[in-house]
Amino acid sequence: SVVQRQARTYQEALFLKNHKFCTSSTTSSEKGDEETKKITVIFVDKDGEEIPVKVPIGMSVLEAAHENDIDLEGACEASLACSTCHVIVMDTEYYNKLEEPTDEENDMLDLAFGLTETSRLGCQVIARPELDGVRLAIPSATRNFAVDGFVPKPH
Repeated sequence: SVVQRQARTYQEALFLKNHKFCTSSTTSSEKGDEETKKITVIFVDKDGEEIPVKVPIGMSVLEAAHENDIDLEGACEASLACSTCHVIVMDTEYYNKLEEPTDEENDMLDLAFGLTETSRLGCQVIARPELDGVRLAIPSATRNFAVDGFVPKPH
């Protein structure tokens, strides 16, 4: 039916919108040369080791971490339902170049272990040219209530 076709087309559009860096359906002439542009993101692990990673424009740093075997959890699969991909932007100059966090992101950050003034969720930090060279510290622990099943007791 027409309604089913419209619903399917809408779902496909949503999928493509949320997974634009995974698709090959857009031609490079449509997107310019954005497909091939990459920036350097430097992950700093809990031991202070710096791991530079090339990240395609448009990819979240959470995905980049996973693709490069960086230990950044992401238990909710980037659905803004946890704080396990919490990263700390090490330079205020770069933090100020990021989009403002949404209310949903701020709510999840409130649950993050070791929250700082420059904390963000890795699933919400998207690679853009002006972030080339950004350094992101990965906290030494996460609070993963959803997966652990732990429910905090009220104070």
